[in-house]
Amino acid sequence: MRIRDRRAEDVPEINLVPLIDVILVLIIFFVITTTFDARSVLKLELPQASGTPNDAQSNSLSLLINADGRYFVDDREALRTDVESLKRTIVEVAGEDRDRTVLLRADARTPWQAVVTAYEALGQLGFKRIANATAPEQPARPAAQ
Repeated sequence: MRIRDRRAEDVPEINLVPLIDVILVLIIFFVITTTFDARSVLKLELPQASGTPNDAQSNSLSLLINADGRYFVDDREALRTDVESLKRTIVEVAGEDRDRTVLLRADARTPWQAVVTAYEALGQLGFKRIANATAPEQPARPAAQ
């Protein structure tokens, strides 16, 4: 009786399905991690007011409050929303310069408590020149006929 070796008949092949799965996971990972943009979080809808715009000083300190009540001092975000955390962030960015103008930009949907907390932190640190940013008032549109 003759015994045949079946291994010689098998054709070796490379299974590409796991390789494709790994590549797709890597593509998804890179797409998600490269689309993070810090500015996309800061979509503010400023309150509207009439009046003439004031030229802000170039060295003013920018304090932004988004609709969720999170604080951003220039490009740095305060870790928590309490007064002490906001004061630490302002001191880290502004240093000891208390004569700088602070430009307060709060979203129109910001809770009033977040704005009061910002004023309290600025007052405790000794800032006296605080300007509120607003958007120009939109002209009234005529009614459609």
